[in-house]
Amino acid sequence: MKTVILIGALGKMGQAALSGLGKHKVITAGRSGNVDHIVDITNEQSIEELYTKVGHFDAVVNTVGVCEYAPFVDMTEAQWMTTVMSKMMGQINLVRIGQKYIADGGSFTLISGILNVKPIPFAIADATTSGAIDTFVKCVAYEMPRNTRINVVNPTVLTEAWDVYGEMMPGFEPVPGKLVGKAFERSVDGFITGEVIFVDA
Repeated sequence: MKTVILIGALGKMGQAALSGLGKHKVITAGRSGNVDHIVDITNEQSIEELYTKVGHFDAVVNTVGVCEYAPFVDMTEAQWMTTVMSKMMGQINLVRIGQKYIADGGSFTLISGILNVKPIPFAIADATTSGAIDTFVKCVAYEMPRNTRINVVNPTVLTEAWDVYGEMMPGFEPVPGKLVGKAFERSVDGFITGEVIFVDA
């Protein structure tokens, strides 16, 4: 049994990830709600406090990243930076800070999203930062200390979230959260590293 920090545990993607972590001790974290620890991934001090409070842990699974959606011609720098500081730098900082605290041979699993390979209108910031995280994971795997592994799950839209996102994504086939949970399980319990784990219909 591993001790896994699951960030974004209360969201639909977090619940999907949780379905694949059943045999582990899961410590939940998020910006609000009934979780074990409150954390804001856009704040370095908040990340540091999370790791310090948890103490020993074997894996970090992140399922959050705030993105702004608008036509490219209307996107402000502030909207870009909201997305960059959360979905990109927030996740990078989870790894950058966390590599000092994680147990030897531990693992990080980040989240990107299918829109960097299947673009849709209004999602340029989401697509760009998802592509950045996929690249980050593939490259940083060569530099991770103490046999630490790192992967990213790149899912399409969840069946459970289709009522929210379906109108934005005509022609996409949603996948059940349980299937996405298997991707997180593969990352945490397998031996792969530097992989983008696509979950698409």
